[in-house]
Amino acid sequence: MRSLTALLPARLAGCALLAALAATGAAHAAGSYEFVAAPAVDLNRIYRIDRATGEVTSCQYGLRDDSVGVTLCFAAGEGAGPQAPGEYGLIASRHARESGIYRVNLRTGTMSACYVQIRQELVVCTEQAGPPPAGTASGAGAAATGPAPGRAGPSATPPQGGQSGGQGRP
Repeated sequence: MRSLTALLPARLAGCALLAALAATGAAHAAGSYEFVAAPAVDLNRIYRIDRATGEVTSCQYGLRDDSVGVTLCFAAGEGAGPQAPGEYGLIASRHARESGIYRVNLRTGTMSACYVQIRQELVVCTEQAGPPPAGTASGAGAAATGPAPGRAGPSATPPQGGQSGGQGRP
């Protein structure tokens, strides 16, 4: 029988090998991507995010008369490039006409809206944001005088069809 001291170096080498493999696997996983389709029912756009850096890009199918078509891809533009290191993901809304996607930082809970800006042929994203502390006004549309009459709070979302309130108000 071998003594324990004779087996110890071999076991330590095995543990070192396992640790090295685990580190390699973690590095490989950090560079992994997630893919999510845009929620629009008439759009064939897919968004891709680098889970470690938060960089967002997109591709879609384009028709061509002389062949089977072409894959059109859009690089990361303003706000869509690498972010602070984190654990990022993509979430599609359930809005049937929405062509954008949400980038979320799963560690901090912050998020931003990303979409393809067709004129520049780039994916752009709003600044990462999270909910404000309780009792404070929210960011972009908050005015010192409070919300507009008839609204519960600021909104950047335009009216979604229907008729106005009859007196010139949405």
